[in-house]
Amino acid sequence: MTTHQENDVNARTPAAQHTHATPQSPAAPGLSRRGLLLGTAAAALAAGPLAATAARAATAVAAAARTPKVLVIGLDGTMLTRIKDSGAPNLAALMAGGLTAASSLYTSPMAGTSSGPGWSTIATGVWPDKHNVLDNNFTAPAFATYPDFLTRVETANPALSTYVVASWAPIADTIYSGRVDTRVATPSAEYDTGTTSRAVARLRDGNPDAVFVQLDNVDHAGHSSGSASQAYLDAIRGVDTQVGQILTAVRGRAGYAQEDWLVMITADHGHTPTGGHGGSTWEERQTFVIANGSAFPAGSVRYDVRMVDIAPTALAHLGITADPAWGLDGTPIPALVPDDFDALRPQLTGRVDETGIPAGVLGFTRTAPAGWSVDNSAMGTGGVTEWRGWSFTTDEFWTKAQRDQNRELNVRSRNVFAVADSDEWADKTFQGNYDSTLVSPEYPVAGRSSVPVTFNTFYRPEGVQTARVLAVWDGGTPVEVKSYTADTNGRQRLDLAVPAGASRLRLRFRYTGSNNWYWVVDNVRVG
Repeated sequence: MTTHQENDVNARTPAAQHTHATPQSPAAPGLSRRGLLLGTAAAALAAGPLAATAARAATAVAAAARTPKVLVIGLDGTMLTRIKDSGAPNLAALMAGGLTAASSLYTSPMAGTSSGPGWSTIATGVWPDKHNVLDNNFTAPAFATYPDFLTRVETANPALSTYVVASWAPIADTIYSGRVDTRVATPSAEYDTGTTSRAVARLRDGNPDAVFVQLDNVDHAGHSSGSASQAYLDAIRGVDTQVGQILTAVRGRAGYAQEDWLVMITADHGHTPTGGHGGSTWEERQTFVIANGSAFPAGSVRYDVRMVDIAPTALAHLGITADPAWGLDGTPIPALVPDDFDALRPQLTGRVDETGIPAGVLGFTRTAPAGWSVDNSAMGTGGVTEWRGWSFTTDEFWTKAQRDQNRELNVRSRNVFAVADSDEWADKTFQGNYDSTLVSPEYPVAGRSSVPVTFNTFYRPEGVQTARVLAVWDGGTPVEVKSYTADTNGRQRLDLAVPAGASRLRLRFRYTGSNNWYWVVDNVRVG
């Protein structure tokens, strides 16, 4: 079990930050300026398409004219499902007025489901295999290469005001750098009450541009009573009141009408029903993003958002474009584009042969999306139905098939992805070998000398196993353009030379094995 230790406020904290704001009741949902703009757009839509177009343009212009500001609130150890069970009014209002997206975490050996890796991932926008925070010890973090998003704000525009306050001291002391204007580790005696009062005071009386706040008590309740307990729900309602106080401070600002606030709520990990985290259960791996702001439609839900998207989303809102050289794993949420596999989500079904996956989990299909196909002409017979050749699945379904075989490390896939898994296929009587090819649509390449092909890959090799990418030009003989022999987890780019006169390109992803491991492919883009 991972526990937290709170430290005193560090010496960086100015005396002015020790004042307490008078406690306030939770913020009523009310109508924000964004709500009024959306209402105007809705009224125009009823008036007709021309009026609706004008209203959308007016809304965009109004948002652009306001000063962008960001508030990220981290609720340690909080699970989205239990937020919904608790009836927390302020968090419910944020979800109703914006985006809600469940997400999931890695496990060891990438990192444990603990606070150090979780908050570092949220702050930096990269996964633990890059920022190198594996637990709460911060033995050798790579923050110089992958700094927190507030440090990137200061680097891009030092005139912007940045602020972080946290009940768990390592967030302010270690994860966020000294480049941040003000870092506050709340004294343990004050805990979340002190963190909330400091955040309220800064938002109400100051003029911050980017703020990170971490509240800890839900995690405390998770450790002491478990996520299935009434005490855990009570802690969520308590932190919801504190979120309401912070939002009231934002909405009560004298210049609020001229400000474009992006508010994001997230968590670093989940909890087991009986209490604790750090392991590989689905409950421990749970996190989420709630995003409320001018770019997010009210009541929207997405399945392709990951926790690494928080940092680049905050930066983009502030007008800071991520440099590809930064190597971020995240993408600004409004810029996420679903791929062909994601269109399969409505037709995903439940288990057939698998026994470890709960019956109610819908998460696989062997039917390819439009334009794609699976060639199983060389595939063996029998085996587990779900994995007989390339299948299309989700993180929840695939990782619940068998825990702790590194499937949880498939963090760079989003929503629905394609997988060839000879290990799970071989868990039922079979004959022959696993030999399946995922075939893409044809892409136009006429008149081009080269074409970029990008995709996400998670490949785990073992024994006599192959993973090959082949190019087919104008229906000709497949030509190998890439093969994998070692563990690979990341975005791939192949710059293919287009043969003279070629006009069409088709890709083939061929995997062979026999009770070996697996190959994941996702987000294939050509051109």
